[in-house]
Amino acid sequence: MRIVLGVGAGIAAYKACELLRLFTEAGHSVRVVPTPDSLNFVGAATWAALSGQPAVATAFEDVHQVPHVRIGQDADLVIVAPATADLMARAAAGMSGDLLTAVLLTARCPVVYAPAMHTEMWEHPATQANVARLRSYGALVVEPASGRLTGADSGPGRLPEPAELFATALRAADRAAAATALDLAGRTVLVSAGGTREDIDPVRYLGNRSSGRQGYALAATAASRGARVTLVAANTELPDPAGVRVVRATSARDLRDKILAEAAAADAVVMAAAVADFRPARPSESKIKKTGAPPEPIALVENPDVLRELVATRARPGQVIVGFAAETGDVLAHGRAKLAAKGCDLLVVNQVGNGLAFGTADNEAVVLGADGSETKISRGPKEALADVVWDLVMSRMPAR
Repeated sequence: MRIVLGVGAGIAAYKACELLRLFTEAGHSVRVVPTPDSLNFVGAATWAALSGQPAVATAFEDVHQVPHVRIGQDADLVIVAPATADLMARAAAGMSGDLLTAVLLTARCPVVYAPAMHTEMWEHPATQANVARLRSYGALVVEPASGRLTGADSGPGRLPEPAELFATALRAADRAAAATALDLAGRTVLVSAGGTREDIDPVRYLGNRSSGRQGYALAATAASRGARVTLVAANTELPDPAGVRVVRATSARDLRDKILAEAAAADAVVMAAAVADFRPARPSESKIKKTGAPPEPIALVENPDVLRELVATRARPGQVIVGFAAETGDVLAHGRAKLAAKGCDLLVVNQVGNGLAFGTADNEAVVLGADGSETKISRGPKEALADVVWDLVMSRMPAR
C-alpha cells in the first residue's frame, strides 16, 4: 500500500518516526510529507533515511513531477500525525500553502488525522468546528489521548501511541471500499471491557479470566468507523485504543456506577466486560492469615445486574443495548434464556474454556437478537467479530 505520512509542527512529531517504522516493516511504501515548521522538530534527513524516499515540505522541489497533485492522487492512505490545530484549520478551509495541505486537497483515499496539542487548543470552539468540518468531508479525525503533554501539563491532547495509530489507520484503509466505512460518524457509543475484581482482603480478590481484548476490539473498531467512543475498562493491561476515551473501573459496583454515568449520552452500549455476579459480603480489612485451623467460609452476596439495569433505565429512545454471555455446555440454550431475562436488543454468546475466548486473539460467537434473529460469526480475529456486532447495532439504530 502507498501511504502518505503527513507530519505537523508539534513536539509529538518524534512519535511519527515509530509510526513510520511500523508501516515500512509491514511492507508498505511510505512517503513522508512534513510541513515546513515541523522540520524544526524532526529534520528531512531523518525522514528520508527512515522511509527511503525524499521528504520535502514545499511544492517547488521536483516540480516536473507535479508533487502537489501526484502524491495525493497516487496514495492509498493519508495519515497526518501529529495534526496540529493550525494544520487542521488550514485543511478544513481548503488552503494549500505548502505541500502537505495540497496533498490533502488532492487525495481521494482514506484520510486520517491524529490531533496532538495542548488541552486548551483542542477544546477551543474553533478547533472543534474545524474537526467537525473535516469529518463532514469524510476524514477520520481520531480523538486525542489524555495524558502528559509538554512540560508539566496533562489532559486531553496527547498523540495516541504509534502502535494504536498504526492499527487504526490500516483498519480505515481496509474498510475504505465498504459502504459502512464511517457509518458510526456522529454516533456516541459506550463499551465495557475486562473483568471486575471483588476484594476478599487487601491482598486477594475474586476475579475472572477476561483480558479485555474483545471489548478493546469493539472500542477500536467503533472509533475507526467514526464513532465517539468511551471505554469503561476493568483491570486490563492493554494499551488504550487510538481515538478512545478510557475510564478505569475495578469492582462490579464501580463499573456499574461509571457505566450508568456515561450511558445517558450513548446511542449504543455494548457490555463486553465480564462482571462478577457475586462479591464477598464482608471483605476483611486486614490480610487473612493462616492459623492452622480451617478458614472461615467466605459468604457471598449478589452484585448489581448492570445489563438488566441498563435495559430497565434505557437512557434514550432508540438506544441499542448489547450484552455478552460467556457460556459453557449448551451455549445457545443458556444464551436464549439470558436474552429473555435481560431484555437487551442483542446478546453475543460465545463458548469459553479450553483455550476459547478469554485471553486469545480470536473469537467466535452467535449473536442473538430480541427480534428472534441469529447471526453466526465464524472463528476469526476479535476485530472481525466486533465489526459484525457494529453492523448489527447500526441496523437497529434509528435514522438521524
